[in-house]
Amino acid sequence: MDRLRVGFIGAGGNTRLRHLPGFAAIDGVELTAVANRSVASSQGIVAAFGVGRVARHWREIIDADDIDAVCIGTWPNTHAEMTCAALKTGKHVLVEARMADSLAAAQSMVEAHAAHSELVAQIVPSPMTLEADATITRIIAEDKLGMLLEVRSEFATDATRDSQAPLSWRMDERISGINTMALGICYEPIQRWLAGDAEVATAHAQIITPVRKDTDGSERDVKIPERLSVQGLWGSARLEMSQSSVAEGPPRCGYQLQGTVGVLNYDVNDGRMAISRPDGTIEEINYPKRPEGGWSVESDFVASIREGIPVTHTDFTTGLRYMKFTDAVWQAWQ
Repeated sequence: MDRLRVGFIGAGGNTRLRHLPGFAAIDGVELTAVANRSVASSQGIVAAFGVGRVARHWREIIDADDIDAVCIGTWPNTHAEMTCAALKTGKHVLVEARMADSLAAAQSMVEAHAAHSELVAQIVPSPMTLEADATITRIIAEDKLGMLLEVRSEFATDATRDSQAPLSWRMDERISGINTMALGICYEPIQRWLAGDAEVATAHAQIITPVRKDTDGSERDVKIPERLSVQGLWGSARLEMSQSSVAEGPPRCGYQLQGTVGVLNYDVNDGRMAISRPDGTIEEINYPKRPEGGWSVESDFVASIREGIPVTHTDFTTGLRYMKFTDAVWQAWQ
């Protein structure tokens, strides 16, 4: 498919920042149509990015004969319906993360792709560690940490610290479902580094501001936690993940992999990685800094369609795995 015609359903922040310019930069890719939340906003996208036309409803994108692939940039609660419909009409799908709003919805997407396995189905990957994934995987494979004893992940922002701030879509369970803060986004990189998946033992959650105003001014009960800690096992190693959207100070995102002969510390925000040894020495790890932080989602998607290159970042099977973890955590804290 030297000529690939792409339709866009939803044109939010990441679609405007990444997907539209990313596809436009690829030879032979046409930005054929867009269906955003309103005709006016769609017209703005057409003017800004040179998209061919405005679709008045997302199903016009799905049903169009002149569209080969669909980029779905809407909220998680819409992903399953739109993805399954696109696959049924013979269109390749790139869908924004998180995969879906529930485990059942994610499973339906996997089943829909299995019925149309000749099509490419890709989820936008967790972007935070793309530059460092190969280096961390190599360090583990070369046994530089020894037997793995503990895996830690921390993610903290002040996104919901203001109790007067309105309810965002990320904190609205009608839209985000069981997805809690950046839990799935932080879990996905660990899947790239380690074999298998986690077993959740316990989870503790807090909702700091139990009632917030919705966008229409009405009051809504908040059901998605603003603080979360998860304990479990990854194989024989202990797993601990912490999430907060009410933290003080600058945002934090980091990982620690503790082994019998070394501890790998990776500060995602600072881009620093080091291995600490039992004798007190610290080895700074330099990993190659890639353009755009290693982001190649659009070109990867097109290469999978044109050349049959398997999807690695991120296929539906991997997405279902992090949705199973997300669901297990939700059930545990509840």
